Amino acid sequence: MRVVLDANVIASGVCWDGEAYLCLVKLARRQAFAFGTEETLAETQEVTIRLIRQKRPKHHAAARLTWYLSRVRVVTPAPLGKQRSRDWKDDPYLSAALAAQAKSVMTYDRDLLVLGRPFGLEIIKPAEFLRRLPG
Repeated sequence: MRVVLDANVIASGVCWDGEAYLCLVKLARRQAFAFGTEETLAETQEVTIRLIRQKRPKHHAAARLTWYLSRVRVVTPAPLGKQRSRDWKDDPYLSAALAAQAKSVMTYDRDLLVLGRPFGLEIIKPAEFLRRLPG
């Protein structure tokens, strides 16, 4: 399964051992493949590093981030036309998903979740992603 993970999902997975972390485990096991653009990955890195500095997790969170950034597949963004999300900063995730021919965008962001199925993409939370993949 091809999927685009937004910056907050990655930041959560890097800093804590909850459902977002389990999504990273699924990526490590090659049960899914993550895609992003230079823009989405720059935001991911910025948001996650800021959170690591603020929360100072007990485990080596920077290593998780480095691992993710080395595994995510970079695509050239697809054109969207007009703005789709209430927050223009969210549109690059839709653009990345279209370019990657991904099935889903994984997010906690309400501005994305309310979109339904833009361009046929599923906008799902990490818990839903985990339910869909085997053990």
